Amino acid sequence: MKLSSKSLCIIAASAALLAGCSKKPVRPNPSETALGPQAGGAGTLAPTEVPTTADNTTALQARPPGVIEDKDTIRGLLESVYFDLDRFNVKPAERAKLQAAKDYLDKNPGQRLLLEGHCDWRGTAEYNLGLGDRRASAAKKYLISIGVSADKLETLSKGLEGAAKNADEATMAHDRRAELVILKKST
Repeated sequence: MKLSSKSLCIIAASAALLAGCSKKPVRPNPSETALGPQAGGAGTLAPTEVPTTADNTTALQARPPGVIEDKDTIRGLLESVYFDLDRFNVKPAERAKLQAAKDYLDKNPGQRLLLEGHCDWRGTAEYNLGLGDRRASAAKKYLISIGVSADKLETLSKGLEGAAKNADEATMAHDRRAELVILKKST
């Protein structure tokens, strides 16, 4: 009787183990997905450009070329702050851009800023997320030092998301930045 109960236990355990081992799921072809063949986590849908004339149906204002506006944000109206390789200190030459951002916020008290830290493609994803965070935080710290209220500022690290891989030096210099995104007041 003992032999048969041991055998029965072994058979039951084997059956449970085999039942839990299913075939691995098949991953979809990236070209057949909504975002297409992109690196993981790098797929954000870009807002459309704003027309050069005001649109009364959406309450979006006329903006200069290169400025992108959607219902929540305005990108490109304020200049990005650029950083040296592997650095996060705000250079004296870049401080005027942050002063212009302060002036904008003073004139538009219902709006806030999102400071997005970006990096070039070199380094690990983890390192670049940290560096992007330090860049965004340095811009925030400078804005606070010139009188912007901390509750008007948010930071986000994009790391190397969107950076051009194996790019030339000029492109990589453009990727090392804190982008100033205007957050419109919620209605």
